[in-house]
Amino acid sequence: MTAGLDIALIQTRTPATPEAALSHVEPLIRKAAAEGARFILTPEVTNFVEQRRDRRGLSTTDEDQDIVVLGLRRLAAELGVWLLIGSAIVKSGHAGDDRAANRSLLIDTGGGVVGRYDKLHVFDVDLANGETYRESATIRPGDGATVADTPWGRLGMAVCYDIRFPHLFRQLAKAGAAMISVPAAFTVPTGEAHWETLLRARAIETGAFILAPAQGGTHEDGRKTWGRSTIVGPWGEIIAKADDDAPGVLHARLDMAAVEKARGSVPALKHDRDFAAPL
Repeated sequence: MTAGLDIALIQTRTPATPEAALSHVEPLIRKAAAEGARFILTPEVTNFVEQRRDRRGLSTTDEDQDIVVLGLRRLAAELGVWLLIGSAIVKSGHAGDDRAANRSLLIDTGGGVVGRYDKLHVFDVDLANGETYRESATIRPGDGATVADTPWGRLGMAVCYDIRFPHLFRQLAKAGAAMISVPAAFTVPTGEAHWETLLRARAIETGAFILAPAQGGTHEDGRKTWGRSTIVGPWGEIIAKADDDAPGVLHARLDMAAVEKARGSVPALKHDRDFAAPL
Protein backbone atom coordinates (compact mmCIF):
# COMPACT_ATOMS: atom_id res chain seq x y z
CA MET A 1 0.00 0.00 0.00
CA THR A 2 1.31 3.46 -0.91
CA ALA A 3 0.63 6.38 1.43
CA GLY A 4 -0.84 9.02 -0.88
CA LEU A 5 -3.39 8.83 -3.67
CA ASP A 6 -4.40 11.52 -6.14
CA ILE A 7 -8.01 10.75 -6.94
CA ALA A 8 -10.74 12.23 -9.13
CA LEU A 9 -14.48 11.72 -9.20
CA ILE A 10 -16.23 12.34 -12.50
CA GLN A 11 -19.70 13.89 -12.22
CA THR A 12 -21.77 13.32 -15.35
CA ARG A 13 -25.17 13.98 -16.86
CA THR A 14 -25.09 10.83 -18.91
CA PRO A 15 -27.04 10.83 -22.20
CA ALA A 16 -29.52 8.17 -23.32
CA THR A 17 -27.28 6.22 -25.73
CA PRO A 18 -23.88 4.56 -25.23
CA GLU A 19 -22.35 6.45 -28.15
CA ALA A 20 -23.28 9.81 -26.65
CA ALA A 21 -22.37 8.63 -23.16
CA LEU A 22 -18.81 7.78 -24.20
CA SER A 23 -18.40 11.14 -25.92
CA HIS A 24 -19.67 12.82 -22.74
CA VAL A 25 -17.46 11.06 -20.18
CA GLU A 26 -14.19 10.58 -22.09
CA PRO A 27 -13.10 14.27 -22.09
CA LEU A 28 -13.77 14.49 -18.35
CA ILE A 29 -11.58 11.45 -17.67
CA ARG A 30 -8.83 12.85 -19.87
CA LYS A 31 -9.03 16.13 -17.96
CA ALA A 32 -8.79 14.33 -14.62
CA ALA A 33 -5.72 12.37 -15.73
CA ALA A 34 -4.04 15.48 -17.17
CA GLU A 35 -4.55 17.18 -13.81
CA GLY A 36 -2.73 14.37 -11.99
CA ALA A 37 -5.35 11.84 -10.90
CA ARG A 38 -4.09 8.25 -10.72
CA PHE A 39 -7.44 6.71 -9.76
CA ILE A 40 -10.56 8.03 -11.50
CA LEU A 41 -14.14 7.04 -10.72
CA THR A 42 -17.30 7.57 -12.78
CA PRO A 43 -20.93 7.41 -11.54
CA GLU A 44 -23.60 4.75 -11.67
CA VAL A 45 -25.05 4.09 -15.16
CA THR A 46 -22.06 5.59 -16.97
CA ASN A 47 -22.96 3.85 -20.24
CA PHE A 48 -26.48 5.30 -20.66
CA VAL A 49 -29.40 6.77 -18.68
CA GLU A 50 -32.67 5.64 -20.19
CA GLN A 51 -35.76 4.52 -18.26
CA ARG A 52 -37.99 3.89 -21.29
CA ARG A 53 -37.84 0.08 -21.58
CA ASP A 54 -38.05 -0.18 -25.36
CA ARG A 55 -35.13 2.19 -25.87
CA ARG A 56 -33.21 0.78 -22.89
CA GLY A 57 -33.28 -2.69 -24.41
CA LEU A 58 -31.67 -1.42 -27.61
CA SER A 59 -28.65 -0.17 -25.64
CA THR A 60 -28.15 -3.18 -23.37
CA THR A 61 -25.54 -5.67 -24.52
CA ASP A 62 -22.94 -8.04 -23.06
CA GLU A 63 -20.17 -6.49 -21.00
CA ASP A 64 -17.52 -7.49 -23.54
CA GLN A 65 -19.48 -5.78 -26.34
CA ASP A 66 -20.56 -2.58 -24.60
CA ILE A 67 -18.90 0.35 -26.36
CA VAL A 68 -18.56 2.42 -23.18
CA VAL A 69 -16.95 -0.41 -21.21
CA LEU A 70 -14.60 -1.21 -24.08
CA GLY A 71 -13.83 2.46 -24.71
CA LEU A 72 -13.04 3.18 -21.07
CA ARG A 73 -10.88 0.08 -20.73
CA ARG A 74 -8.82 1.32 -23.68
CA LEU A 75 -8.71 4.81 -22.20
CA ALA A 76 -7.40 3.55 -18.84
CA ALA A 77 -4.59 1.74 -20.63
CA GLU A 78 -3.79 4.75 -22.82
CA LEU A 79 -3.66 7.14 -19.84
CA GLY A 80 -1.99 4.67 -17.47
CA VAL A 81 -4.61 5.22 -14.73
CA TRP A 82 -6.84 3.06 -12.58
CA LEU A 83 -10.48 3.59 -13.45
CA LEU A 84 -13.72 2.59 -11.78
CA ILE A 85 -16.60 2.42 -14.21
CA GLY A 86 -19.14 3.27 -11.50
CA SER A 87 -21.61 1.02 -13.22
CA ALA A 88 -22.73 -0.05 -16.64
CA ILE A 89 -26.08 -1.57 -17.54
CA VAL A 90 -25.15 -4.85 -19.25
CA LYS A 91 -26.71 -8.26 -19.83
CA SER A 92 -26.53 -10.28 -16.62
CA GLY A 93 -25.64 -13.57 -18.29
CA HIS A 94 -28.18 -15.51 -16.22
CA ALA A 95 -30.21 -17.96 -18.26
CA GLY A 96 -33.95 -17.53 -17.97
CA ASP A 97 -33.71 -13.98 -16.61
CA ASP A 98 -33.78 -11.23 -19.22
CA ARG A 99 -33.11 -8.47 -16.71
CA ALA A 100 -29.77 -6.64 -16.94
CA ALA A 101 -27.04 -6.28 -14.34
CA ASN A 102 -26.10 -2.90 -12.86
CA ARG A 103 -22.38 -3.72 -12.83
CA SER A 104 -19.45 -1.81 -11.36
CA LEU A 105 -16.07 -2.53 -12.97
CA LEU A 106 -12.58 -1.79 -11.64
CA ILE A 107 -10.02 -1.34 -14.42
CA ASP A 108 -6.23 -1.37 -13.95
CA THR A 109 -3.56 0.54 -15.89
CA GLY A 110 -3.39 -2.19 -18.51
CA GLY A 111 -7.10 -1.95 -19.23
CA GLY A 112 -7.89 -5.23 -17.50
CA VAL A 113 -10.96 -5.83 -15.35
CA VAL A 114 -9.71 -6.63 -11.83
CA GLY A 115 -12.98 -6.25 -9.93
CA ARG A 116 -16.65 -6.79 -10.76
CA TYR A 117 -19.68 -6.10 -8.61
CA ASP A 118 -23.37 -6.37 -9.48
CA LYS A 119 -25.53 -4.02 -7.40
CA LEU A 120 -27.07 -6.00 -4.56
CA HIS A 121 -29.98 -3.76 -3.56
CA VAL A 122 -32.47 -2.50 -6.16
CA PHE A 123 -34.59 0.61 -5.71
CA ASP A 124 -38.39 0.25 -5.93
CA VAL A 125 -40.40 3.22 -4.67
CA ASP A 126 -43.35 5.54 -5.28
CA LEU A 127 -42.33 9.06 -4.31
CA ALA A 128 -44.64 11.77 -2.99
CA ASN A 129 -43.76 13.99 -5.95
CA GLY A 130 -45.26 11.43 -8.35
CA GLU A 131 -42.01 9.82 -9.48
CA THR A 132 -42.01 6.01 -9.55
CA TYR A 133 -38.97 3.75 -9.72
CA ARG A 134 -39.05 -0.02 -10.30
CA GLU A 135 -35.42 -0.97 -10.67
CA SER A 136 -36.26 -4.62 -9.97
CA ALA A 137 -38.28 -4.75 -13.20
CA THR A 138 -35.17 -4.33 -15.33
CA ILE A 139 -32.20 -5.05 -13.02
CA ARG A 140 -31.26 -8.46 -11.62
CA PRO A 141 -29.71 -7.98 -8.15
CA GLY A 142 -26.22 -9.34 -7.57
CA ASP A 143 -25.45 -12.29 -5.33
CA GLY A 144 -22.28 -11.25 -3.48
CA ALA A 145 -20.01 -8.49 -2.25
CA THR A 146 -16.66 -7.55 -3.81
CA VAL A 147 -13.37 -6.25 -2.44
CA ALA A 148 -10.51 -5.74 -4.93
CA ASP A 149 -6.82 -4.91 -4.55
CA THR A 150 -5.32 -1.62 -5.77
CA PRO A 151 -1.81 -0.19 -5.31
CA TRP A 152 -3.19 2.08 -2.55
CA GLY A 153 -5.17 -0.48 -0.55
CA ARG A 154 -8.24 -2.64 -0.93
CA LEU A 155 -11.39 -1.21 -2.54
CA GLY A 156 -14.87 -2.28 -1.48
CA MET A 157 -17.46 -1.87 -4.21
CA ALA A 158 -21.04 -0.67 -3.75
CA VAL A 159 -23.59 1.15 -5.93
CA CYS A 160 -26.09 3.90 -5.03
CA TYR A 161 -29.00 2.39 -3.03
CA ASP A 162 -26.51 0.07 -1.30
CA ILE A 163 -25.55 3.09 0.85
CA ARG A 164 -28.68 2.47 2.95
CA PHE A 165 -27.52 -1.01 4.03
CA PRO A 166 -24.75 -0.53 6.62
CA HIS A 167 -24.16 -4.26 7.14
CA LEU A 168 -22.78 -4.46 3.58
CA PHE A 169 -20.29 -1.69 4.29
CA ARG A 170 -19.24 -3.29 7.56
CA GLN A 171 -18.48 -6.56 5.77
CA LEU A 172 -16.45 -4.72 3.13
CA ALA A 173 -14.42 -2.99 5.85
CA LYS A 174 -13.88 -6.22 7.75
CA ALA A 175 -12.60 -7.76 4.51
CA GLY A 176 -9.89 -5.10 4.45
CA ALA A 177 -11.40 -2.30 2.36
CA ALA A 178 -9.64 1.00 3.03
CA MET A 179 -11.78 2.71 0.37
CA ILE A 180 -15.39 2.03 -0.58
CA SER A 181 -16.83 3.29 -3.85
CA VAL A 182 -20.47 4.39 -4.00
CA PRO A 183 -21.17 5.54 -7.58
CA ALA A 184 -24.72 6.86 -7.68
CA ALA A 185 -27.66 8.33 -9.55
CA PHE A 186 -29.59 9.58 -6.50
CA THR A 187 -33.02 11.12 -6.90
CA VAL A 188 -33.28 14.82 -6.05
CA PRO A 189 -35.62 14.48 -3.02
CA THR A 190 -33.60 11.69 -1.38
CA GLY A 191 -30.31 13.27 -2.38
CA GLU A 192 -31.18 16.58 -0.80
CA ALA A 193 -32.40 14.90 2.39
CA HIS A 194 -29.99 12.00 2.89
CA TRP A 195 -26.99 11.88 0.51
CA GLU A 196 -24.30 13.56 2.61
CA THR A 197 -25.56 12.13 5.91
CA LEU A 198 -25.50 8.56 4.63
CA LEU A 199 -22.04 8.94 3.11
CA ARG A 200 -20.60 10.36 6.31
CA ALA A 201 -22.28 7.69 8.43
CA ARG A 202 -20.83 4.85 6.35
CA ALA A 203 -17.36 6.43 6.55
CA ILE A 204 -17.55 6.78 10.34
CA GLU A 205 -18.85 3.23 10.80
CA THR A 206 -16.17 1.65 8.62
CA GLY A 207 -13.18 3.94 9.15
CA ALA A 208 -12.78 3.95 5.37
CA PHE A 209 -12.67 6.56 2.63
CA ILE A 210 -16.06 6.80 0.89
CA LEU A 211 -15.78 7.73 -2.79
CA ALA A 212 -19.11 8.78 -4.29
CA PRO A 213 -19.17 10.01 -7.92
CA ALA A 214 -22.69 10.98 -8.96
CA GLN A 215 -24.99 11.69 -11.85
CA GLY A 216 -26.46 15.19 -11.77
CA GLY A 217 -29.17 17.20 -13.50
CA THR A 218 -32.10 16.51 -15.82
CA HIS A 219 -31.47 13.64 -18.25
CA GLU A 220 -32.90 13.08 -21.72
CA ASP A 221 -35.55 10.67 -20.42
CA GLY A 222 -36.74 13.23 -17.86
CA ARG A 223 -35.00 11.66 -14.89
CA LYS A 224 -33.53 14.16 -12.40
CA THR A 225 -30.45 13.29 -10.33
CA TRP A 226 -28.88 15.07 -7.38
CA GLY A 227 -25.17 15.38 -8.23
CA ARG A 228 -22.98 16.67 -5.35
CA SER A 229 -20.25 14.05 -5.85
CA THR A 230 -18.46 13.63 -2.52
CA ILE A 231 -15.28 12.24 -0.97
CA VAL A 232 -15.46 11.50 2.76
CA GLY A 233 -12.50 10.69 5.00
CA PRO A 234 -12.42 7.78 7.47
CA TRP A 235 -13.15 10.11 10.40
CA GLY A 236 -16.34 11.25 8.67
CA GLU A 237 -14.97 14.55 7.40
CA ILE A 238 -15.87 15.92 3.95
CA ILE A 239 -12.63 16.07 1.97
CA ALA A 240 -14.15 17.34 -1.28
CA LYS A 241 -17.67 17.91 -2.58
CA ALA A 242 -19.19 19.22 -5.80
CA ASP A 243 -21.36 22.28 -5.16
CA ASP A 244 -24.07 21.44 -7.69
CA ASP A 245 -25.27 18.92 -10.27
CA ALA A 246 -23.17 20.10 -13.24
CA PRO A 247 -20.80 17.70 -15.04
CA GLY A 248 -17.20 18.12 -13.94
CA VAL A 249 -14.15 16.73 -12.15
CA LEU A 250 -13.64 16.63 -8.38
CA HIS A 251 -10.05 16.16 -7.18
CA ALA A 252 -8.58 15.19 -3.81
CA ARG A 253 -5.43 13.69 -2.35
CA LEU A 254 -6.03 10.87 0.11
CA ASP A 255 -3.69 10.11 3.00
CA MET A 256 -4.15 6.36 3.27
CA ALA A 257 -2.59 6.34 6.75
CA ALA A 258 -5.78 8.03 7.99
CA VAL A 259 -7.60 4.68 7.75
CA GLU A 260 -5.40 2.97 10.33
CA LYS A 261 -5.52 6.06 12.53
CA ALA A 262 -9.34 6.19 12.50
CA ARG A 263 -9.74 2.48 13.13
CA GLY A 264 -7.19 2.62 15.93
CA SER A 265 -9.06 5.45 17.62
CA VAL A 266 -12.47 3.73 17.35
CA PRO A 267 -11.82 -0.03 16.90
CA ALA A 268 -15.50 -0.90 16.50
CA LEU A 269 -14.80 -3.32 13.63
CA LYS A 270 -13.19 -5.63 16.21
CA HIS A 271 -15.99 -5.46 18.75
CA ASP A 272 -18.88 -7.34 17.14
CA ARG A 273 -20.77 -9.68 19.46
CA ASP A 274 -23.33 -12.33 18.73
CA PHE A 275 -26.73 -11.60 20.23
CA ALA A 276 -30.25 -12.93 20.24
CA ALA A 277 -32.55 -11.27 17.73
CA PRO A 278 -35.54 -9.36 19.15
CA LEU A 279 -38.87 -11.13 19.13
